[in-house]
Amino acid sequence: MTLTLGFSPCPNDTFIFDALVNQKIDTEGLSFNVHLEDVQTLNEWAIEGKLDITKLSYGVLPLVLEQYLMLNSGGALGKGVGPLLITKTPVKSIAAVDQMLVAIPGINTTAHLLFSLAFPHAHNKQFKVFNEIEDSVLNGITDAGVIIHENRFTYQDKGLHKVMDLGNFWEEQLNVPIPLGGIAAKRTLSKALLLKVDRLIRKSVDYAFSNYPSLTDYVKEHAQEMSESVMRSHIDLYVNNYSLELGADGKKAVAKLLEVYRQLNPSAVINNSDIFIS
Repeated sequence: MTLTLGFSPCPNDTFIFDALVNQKIDTEGLSFNVHLEDVQTLNEWAIEGKLDITKLSYGVLPLVLEQYLMLNSGGALGKGVGPLLITKTPVKSIAAVDQMLVAIPGINTTAHLLFSLAFPHAHNKQFKVFNEIEDSVLNGITDAGVIIHENRFTYQDKGLHKVMDLGNFWEEQLNVPIPLGGIAAKRTLSKALLLKVDRLIRKSVDYAFSNYPSLTDYVKEHAQEMSESVMRSHIDLYVNNYSLELGADGKKAVAKLLEVYRQLNPSAVINNSDIFIS
């Protein structure tokens, strides 16, 4: 049986899925038609219900719950992993952000939700693919930008300045880990199949960890000209025990994110009782 599967080309995702999609583990009769896309594209596809299994931002979860269940393995969640708000010149007052044009990596990303939590009165936004945001700030196209992924490790080298760690703000306000992205599966697939996929993703992560810190060709070829040290920093930051199994703490963090979404979108109707495969 072949399933469509989407995730990003970033090192954390290719690290997690390499063994699964390249059959370095026993996939128990399953194969995968893989789509590598940036997270906002995957979010938009999830709204359309395009793929069987997909990585998505938890920020888009309220919009896709009718079509998708969340799996327990393969996601990005933790402490100290949040997006950063950066500018070209140091900001003298946090309040000044409300008047800035801010580049955001996609309207439905968790990064956007965390930014909105920290800056509820900042409404002048421009949505861009995540890897365009540094240059947008450097070239003065936008006044500030919210950066994710490998840009966390490179912005200082380009002379950019951190205004706020939005992940730290989340953790201080809500006292839960930051739920960045997870793996969603179509509700139309059988429970037995979903549980198998969940188990195989965990096996794939276990396999990756067992061979780390070696980097596979699959990780390297999709890493957008990163150095190996940046690839490893990326994996070390975003792949952890929550990637193996969300657990109670991880699910609590996702529930808290849905509460924040409701606060920011009062008209939203969300069914909290049926989110994760079990």
